[in-house]
Amino acid sequence: MTEAALASTSTSASPTARQWWTRARGVVLALVLLLVAAVVMAAVRSDARHGRLDPRSADPYGSRAVAELLADQGVSTRVVTTLDKARAAAAPDTTLLIAAPDLLTKRQQTLLKRTTEPSNGRTVLIAPGSPSVGTLAPGVSADPAVSFDSTLSPDCALPAARRAGSADTGGVRYTSGAPGTDTCYPSDGLPTLLRVPAASGSGDTIVLGAPDILYNDRLDEQGNASLALQLLGSRSHLVWYLPSLSDDSATDAGDQSFFDLLPSGWLWGTLQLFIAAILAALWRARRMGPLVPERLPVAIRASETAEGRARLYRKTNARDRAASALRSATRTRLAPLIGVPPAQAHAPESLLPALSARLDGDGQALLPLLFGPPPRDDAALVSLADQLDALEREVRIS
Repeated sequence: MTEAALASTSTSASPTARQWWTRARGVVLALVLLLVAAVVMAAVRSDARHGRLDPRSADPYGSRAVAELLADQGVSTRVVTTLDKARAAAAPDTTLLIAAPDLLTKRQQTLLKRTTEPSNGRTVLIAPGSPSVGTLAPGVSADPAVSFDSTLSPDCALPAARRAGSADTGGVRYTSGAPGTDTCYPSDGLPTLLRVPAASGSGDTIVLGAPDILYNDRLDEQGNASLALQLLGSRSHLVWYLPSLSDDSATDAGDQSFFDLLPSGWLWGTLQLFIAAILAALWRARRMGPLVPERLPVAIRASETAEGRARLYRKTNARDRAASALRSATRTRLAPLIGVPPAQAHAPESLLPALSARLDGDGQALLPLLFGPPPRDDAALVSLADQLDALEREVRIS
């Protein structure tokens, strides 16, 4: 009996690869589906907006067509992606187009404005919103409500707009308090194109509420081509600034501290969260009075409790805990039968010699049965229980 017990209980209870896969396959499948969906969505969006407002791109949302038309008129186009190159290009004979003003940090906007304002050149802002328009075009503010009409009439005295006629400028609407500003292509009373003259010199800033007139697939519609060529071709050089996340100036915080980089109101927000956490702790810790013991409505038999616990062990594959409970109970019952004090029932050096003397055998052979490793499967666990029962009967008979 002892050799069979040793053979059946000497294996490891570590989960197998099949068990790991059975438990984790649901999570793995969900992660794979999320990854595939993200890749598909990124591919679709990348295909739809690839090369957006890039004068080198021939995609529908690129701007290569307008760059080639400008080249036919003798206007050179150069693409830059850093703030330093954009500032170095500012000159009286240069038009600086900023494709995504809202991507610039506040510091970048300020440095760029300091450079372009005295340059006597032209600056074109494409659909700037509230984060940038007030800095790059002082006195101009963006209206929260955008225009729902894409094609608008000029309705102003600006020569370029009057010659172009209707164009697809509908987008962000603006208000301006700067003197001498030309306001064109109004939508519900607010313009979508502004020409703001410089405070001194011959330079100016063009604020365009939508990029549609620069897209390849919209250039031949309405007066888009005429308006784009006149706005961008007033100087002999065009510098096309595409802000990039790789620009070092985007992460340069200067002399700002960590608290300067935090948004305004962070202190009050943190204080509110702290107070809310205290209130939640007090609510969860509230007591409605002293604890009152409650009698169970029914009596639960010990066999039902043992059966329920066994089912829990089986559901979680806790053969190690089940085997430990069986061995511990057997050792507790065997100790008084062989004259071992209950306090030493779980000590091999006390229990095994007494068993050896009682059964006239080698007590060390029972070590794997009473103190061995957990069984490898359910069949081995059942076999262990049978062998423990047999050992207890043998001790009681002898």
